[in-house]
Amino acid sequence: MNTFPWSVFALGLAWAAGAALAVMLVTFAVAVRAGLHRIVDVAWGLGFTAVAAVTFAASAGHGDPVRRLLATVLTAVWGLRLAVHIARRGRGHGEDPRYEAMLAKAPGNRNAYALRMVYLLQGALVWLVSLPVQAAQCVPGRPSFVTWAGVALWAVGVGFEAVGDAQLARFKADPAHRGQIMDRGLWAWTRHPNYFGDFCVWWGLFLLVCDSPAAVAVSFVSPLVMSLLLTRGSGKRLLERHMADRPGYAEYRARTSGFFPRPPKRGTNRGRR
Repeated sequence: MNTFPWSVFALGLAWAAGAALAVMLVTFAVAVRAGLHRIVDVAWGLGFTAVAAVTFAASAGHGDPVRRLLATVLTAVWGLRLAVHIARRGRGHGEDPRYEAMLAKAPGNRNAYALRMVYLLQGALVWLVSLPVQAAQCVPGRPSFVTWAGVALWAVGVGFEAVGDAQLARFKADPAHRGQIMDRGLWAWTRHPNYFGDFCVWWGLFLLVCDSPAAVAVSFVSPLVMSLLLTRGSGKRLLERHMADRPGYAEYRARTSGFFPRPPKRGTNRGRR
């Protein structure tokens, strides 16, 4: 009978924590030298990629090889694409207003405060959210239909992110669109195709471990935490608060789904900002 290798999983937890911490500390050093803490957003995807790689290596000889490879490759593809996209988007820009506002209120040294409240916190979240990836390295037995359903859901998520990001980038690059709300393509179906994509990615990765009750028990919290971050934490809620006062955004919000895609409501005009 195949059993879940708890000792191997526990070792992977330690390796994952070390990998997430190392990525964040290196990023912190680079950010301090550059004077831009927005660089930490690039490290988000890199942190997950590092965790997937080290836990894959640390659990060698355990778990199903197909599931292990899927968990590692799918995480790395998502994480590296996100990191490259954020790096390109931020090239040539100054500090992110979110971090500028937060650090303006920092008690004492700004960099020390950023280390505690941004880098170490994000490192801890990377470790927590990546639990399904860590557990997938150890799950015994061949993948079932649920595993492949997870791969399909992951593909939907990455597709939404990549297409939505590309559509928004093209829209912003056209001077004729200056001052307009992006309400075309996927952005006509949901106000946050990138966040919805992340939601699908992490629930898809969670499905990779659903053949093992033990793996489900230790990792179910992870997609829940990611879902809360996307909808009520630093994702949708924070961005919509920032956009709320822009002309035309109220109309866009009234006709467009806040998260899960659906056809836009008719009878309202295109907004401008």
